[in-house]
Amino acid sequence: MTAIETLAYNARSAAAVLRSVSPDRRADALNRMAGKLIACKEEVLAANAADLADAAGLSAAFQKRLKVDEKVFQYMVKRLQEAAALPDPVGRVIESRIMPSGLDVRRVAVPIGVIAMIYEARPNVTTDAAAVALKSGNAVILKGGSESLRTNLVLAGAMRSAAKEAGLPEDAIQLIPTADRSAVTELLQQDKYIDLIIPRGGKSLIKAIAEGTRIPVLKHYDGICHLYIAADADEDMAIKLTVNSKCQNVAVCNALETLLIDAAAPDTLLENLAENLRRNGVEIRGCARFCQRVPGCIPATEEDWDTEYLGSILSIRLVDGINEAMKHIAEHGSGHTDGIITGSDELAMQFIAGVDSASVLVNASTRLSGGGDYGMGAVVGISTDRLHARGPVGPAELCTYKWVAVGSGQLRD
Repeated sequence: MTAIETLAYNARSAAAVLRSVSPDRRADALNRMAGKLIACKEEVLAANAADLADAAGLSAAFQKRLKVDEKVFQYMVKRLQEAAALPDPVGRVIESRIMPSGLDVRRVAVPIGVIAMIYEARPNVTTDAAAVALKSGNAVILKGGSESLRTNLVLAGAMRSAAKEAGLPEDAIQLIPTADRSAVTELLQQDKYIDLIIPRGGKSLIKAIAEGTRIPVLKHYDGICHLYIAADADEDMAIKLTVNSKCQNVAVCNALETLLIDAAAPDTLLENLAENLRRNGVEIRGCARFCQRVPGCIPATEEDWDTEYLGSILSIRLVDGINEAMKHIAEHGSGHTDGIITGSDELAMQFIAGVDSASVLVNASTRLSGGGDYGMGAVVGISTDRLHARGPVGPAELCTYKWVAVGSGQLRD
């Protein structure tokens, strides 16, 4: 066996053990992992400083994603503790029925098995992925970006040690300890041992992984998120939600990229929106009608409606009512997160029914579409697929199910 094949085989063996481990032992392992991280904090920060030094020539945005500061470190610890405290998803009875014959039939949640997580710079994904996988009884193979290898090695070592102390197989958590790209190519061929791959990164990374393996891949290509401001929207709410959706963090997948505004909205709303966005450093690219009503905007091109900026740019289009807004979202959206701002329950329900996205929000910031704000704790990403998980992917989403039938000697007629 090659090193990667051995690693995948060991993960499969660990997954077989995890299936019968009690919820309390898995929770204990997660709490111990948080404790181990705290104990090796200085080692984590030193390794991260070395990674950052090597990444000095890369973009500021990339370095920000790579950096583990006090806030990020505390986030990682907290996510592990939160995962430990969540209701256990394994063994849930999803549905049950007693048949006329007396046969007790149940559909029960069980772990998927072995999850491979391939991701780019963010070291917090290392701890999030381990937390979600272990909580759901899965073994996980981690392949982070080469730029964060030192940091990830320290994090994975601490978590493996904690798992072993809790009586779990340490190979339930494994990190590929090389920056060699060929390791990913070989990992994608391990369909005998790996049940699911979750890539987290740019569109090109996800596309390459999906095209290079027979293993099922949980995908998230784009986050082209929309807000539609209906004609009856409260002006103050519309401005606050738009600014928060766009500006709270421009470089994440649930940040607002296109704002749709009912053409019946007053000029004061349009002008105040533009003023608040510009005050926050946002470049506005507007349709012809918006540019006519709000001077000084850059004319939007057709390409803008299909662009995930991940930066301080927002495209704005005026639409004639909710149906045109929903048509625009259907044609240009990515199925990630879309919302409406309205005072009408009827319009809200029409939008919810008509927009086919993983998250649909009413009078709320698009930045809320995620694990923490949905009460899910740590997640390993947001899926825009329809099968088998959609939206934030937490412990429950990393379970499949099996049918259990309990009888008392029933026979088939």
